[in-house]
Amino acid sequence: MDACFTAFDKDGDDLLSLTEFTLICRALFRNDKGHIYVVPDDQLKQMFAVFDKNQDGVIDREEFQFCWNQWIKTIVRPVNAFLVIDVQNDFISGSLNISNCSAQHNGHEIIDPINNLLNTIDFDAVFYSLDWHPSDHISFIDNIKTRPLHESSPLDADSAQVFDTVVFEGPPTIKQRLWPRHCVQDSWGSELHKDLKVAENSVKVYKGTNPEIDSYSVFWDNAKMSETTLNAQLKMKGITDIYVCGLAYDVCVGATAVDAISSGYRTILLDDCCRGVDLKDIENVKEKVVSTNGVIVTSKDVKAMVEGRDRRPELGYKLAMELSNINSDLSQRTNTRRQQQP
Repeated sequence: MDACFTAFDKDGDDLLSLTEFTLICRALFRNDKGHIYVVPDDQLKQMFAVFDKNQDGVIDREEFQFCWNQWIKTIVRPVNAFLVIDVQNDFISGSLNISNCSAQHNGHEIIDPINNLLNTIDFDAVFYSLDWHPSDHISFIDNIKTRPLHESSPLDADSAQVFDTVVFEGPPTIKQRLWPRHCVQDSWGSELHKDLKVAENSVKVYKGTNPEIDSYSVFWDNAKMSETTLNAQLKMKGITDIYVCGLAYDVCVGATAVDAISSGYRTILLDDCCRGVDLKDIENVKEKVVSTNGVIVTSKDVKAMVEGRDRRPELGYKLAMELSNINSDLSQRTNTRRQQQP
């Protein structure tokens, strides 16, 4: 840490200016071939401000200690989780075979690149999610007449078809896309595909188990009423970076990636390891991930990123903003405690 500080303190004043911090970022944010990623000026200034805690326009050695321990170390040595979403029989060749959807994607195509990653990269943790529905699940179109529809529903039970969206009565009211019966608990369709490698010491996370609410994301159900065990397990393992892939791109994969970002994780979506339902919806997922400082790459980029040799500025900026939020929360709690003291 001291050697790094001294190396970039070009004028020897024992302080780091914005210009000197910019040189650190040029050294940090590059790929394994030495290509330097460009960081927008406004983002440089925002990141600098996170570590200039007393806002005096420079980063001193004490402030740099926080920068080093909480930011630089994570960028150079991330702790990585590989999250494989719903690579189950029903989505590949069963009742909800995505090749029959509008995008006409072949779900089986993602198995080889996923297996290759599992065989060649030492992830710190591997998770598999599974849709795990009871037979009376709210998302199944053949169950539509078992629950009353809300008056705001655009369709009634007799006219609704597969992939339509209806609104069920609450509380709370539930906006629900209708799917064919799929991934029923303990059925063949709910099993992980036989060609998918299941890594040793990996963890399976089951979702969609509540018959009254659907669950696309592996973090939360669709109404954010209850969460799975995933986030607690990630925190316990000290995970910083999550690589997300699987089925379906624009449904469960996209919802999981968005929740990973909002939960504070540096999130990487693997484009060639995903297949989806609708091409337009897939593009919407990509735009949302990129606009919230996630990164979309292909599987060939993963090894260098996991090993900290390919360091993307979007992920560095994401981490700095998370640290800024943590600092702000701590400051607010401190001020609240001071105000409450007699």
